[in-house]
Amino acid sequence: MKRFNNLKEYKSIRKNLRNKATPQEIILWSRLRRSQLGCKFRRQHSIGKYIVDFYCPEKNLIIEVDGGQHDEDSKRRYDENRTEYFENLDFRVLRFWDNGVNNNLSGVISRIINYLEK
Repeated sequence: MKRFNNLKEYKSIRKNLRNKATPQEIILWSRLRRSQLGCKFRRQHSIGKYIVDFYCPEKNLIIEVDGGQHDEDSKRRYDENRTEYFENLDFRVLRFWDNGVNNNLSGVISRIINYLEK
């Protein structure tokens, strides 16, 4: 079977993204890491040709943290295509805005927990 996750050709990109994480990704990662929510998460994980911010293999859950640049039309269409790609592979995608992580972290975590408990 052909490998689909964490393809070697994306390794340096994944590493670079981990080293240059946004403040919001760092904040959210501090709550997701070490199975604090009851499930293991990975960060900057590649699935096919895409690299996702956070991935929970046990629940087929992808979490994306979006900054203001994601509100532009072209980026919004790109994100919609990515989401459709993942959903066609039976992944669930939860998206959060940077300001949601900054101003309502407990609400973000609650939404993630609600999904994990399904």
